[in-house]
Amino acid sequence: MVSVGFEIPEITADAYYEGDSKKINFSDYKGKWLVLIFYPGDFTFVCPTELEEAAEKYEEFKNAGAEILSISTDSVWVHKAWHDTSPSIKKITFPMVSDTNGNISREFGTYIENEGVALRGSFIIDPDGVLRLMEINDNSVGRNVVELLRKLHAAKFTREHGEVCPVNWEPGKETLKPSMDLVGKI
Repeated sequence: MVSVGFEIPEITADAYYEGDSKKINFSDYKGKWLVLIFYPGDFTFVCPTELEEAAEKYEEFKNAGAEILSISTDSVWVHKAWHDTSPSIKKITFPMVSDTNGNISREFGTYIENEGVALRGSFIIDPDGVLRLMEINDNSVGRNVVELLRKLHAAKFTREHGEVCPVNWEPGKETLKPSMDLVGKI
């Protein structure tokens, strides 16, 4: 299973993207920030609200140098059917990854074995393929996409500047410079 601070494994999967089924490799995103959004399933109640918000913020994620992949255990064709019939999901232009066997969800610790679906998980991976942030919610609690974008900005800032971001940090606000004797104990 993946852990924060370690490189993610090479993963290849089918995705519904640009109107068709396509094969994607996570390694294709090296050199960019990658945001993974795991969700339990298509044609559900909370999921379209989260994915619509991600679609509406997608340009902001891309402007921050990140790509989004949404991931559920539904097939590519279920993703397509949902995309074709839901006004909220029609807004999605990022890849919708199919994890029908649950292997990607297991690798990221989101898979619920007895249900065959994923928990709501958010993961931020840096351009070197190293996992920098993970958050997993109960499926009854939707994530905050604006907060996920804020965390992406914070992860980018700390990587680029070697400073740390205090509570509620927003881009442009003050950061902290750790003293050398505290590095690694932050």
